[in-house]
Amino acid sequence: MTAPFYVSPEQLMKDRADFARKGIARGRSVVVVPYADGICFVAENPSQALHKVSEIYDRIAFAAVGRYNEFENLRIAGVRLADLRGYSYDRRDVTGRALANAYAQTLGTIFSSGGEKPYEVEIFVAEVGDAPGDDQVYRLTYDGSVADEQRFAVMGGAAERPVAWLSEHYREGLTRGEAVRLAVQALAHNDETPREIPAQDVEAAVLDRTRGQQRKFLRLSDEAVAASLAEG
Repeated sequence: MTAPFYVSPEQLMKDRADFARKGIARGRSVVVVPYADGICFVAENPSQALHKVSEIYDRIAFAAVGRYNEFENLRIAGVRLADLRGYSYDRRDVTGRALANAYAQTLGTIFSSGGEKPYEVEIFVAEVGDAPGDDQVYRLTYDGSVADEQRFAVMGGAAERPVAWLSEHYREGLTRGEAVRLAVQALAHNDETPREIPAQDVEAAVLDRTRGQQRKFLRLSDEAVAASLAEG
């Protein structure tokens, strides 16, 4: 009788992490940039139907990179959880932190389970507050880890160069147009040679605290993105 094949738990977790990271690295990056009136999300995404940035609830947005069908399942689960909690209790009880915790539990359970492959995704959950100091941006990785991002953030693809570029050029109090332009320029610096990204290949959305309605999420049109890029 042959002995069963043995893999140490440490090696198993390392292999699963390497697998997830390689899948995420193949996708295009998403940039989150706070500005004076809210939070801006920008991704390089030629598709007009398969969105990387979406609304979850009144003040909460979701952005993701990686395998589309996996992060779309997470987005739908988040919308259902938010709707159920808002309906059962109060709309103010739906918070970005609660959603981030729920996503962390789901991703952590899937990653540590030996019965299925880990999700090849990274996600942002962001909630806009009444003032810039109340804004919250949470970054969740494939293993369920959660980070509270304080300034700009980049995930997916070759994120090191955009992060380095933003570190040099980001400042507080940006306008919405400046935030969009800065994020697109950061995405264009993901290689040694900067390139030009046309407006129609940019997916951009904001959580705008100044909107006079409960829903603060606004998806920007190609024309609005082009106008922001032209300002520079």
